Amino acid sequence: MAGLRTRKRQRLIVMILAVAAIAVAAFLIVFAGRQSGSFNLFLQPTEVLQKNMGAGQRFRLGGLVETGSFKRLDDGLTYEFRVTDCAADIPVRFKGMLPSLFREGQGIVSEGAMDSHGVFVAETVLAKHDENYAPPGTMPKNEEACSHPEALTAGQQG
Repeated sequence: MAGLRTRKRQRLIVMILAVAAIAVAAFLIVFAGRQSGSFNLFLQPTEVLQKNMGAGQRFRLGGLVETGSFKRLDDGLTYEFRVTDCAADIPVRFKGMLPSLFREGQGIVSEGAMDSHGVFVAETVLAKHDENYAPPGTMPKNEEACSHPEALTAGQQG
């Protein structure tokens, strides 16, 4: 009978230690991620300007494509536009195929780095879409979206 209690006690101690180790590991992962900022899915233009992101430092830039800023260069594959969060904007240059949802006034997330001239050179561009369906032609214009900034930050933090 004494051996049975010892065996149960050993299992209980092992289980408690295992749960404690998993909890400590989860805490350290979350703590390290918050310190490095890796839980941010993207930075908005205002945050980029506040953090003084250096040339060559990779990050994700998110916001709205500013109305009237989009242009295609002569080579046909290079595009220039401005990304705004309605408080600040950053010029972006991208060479490649743009997603089909890409348009002015639409939310995007792009990955790349700033160059020495303050232009964000994007390697990838992803068009964001709202989870709510809106019939074609009813999407808000850039000015309307800027009057509702909560739409820009939805889903930014992980």
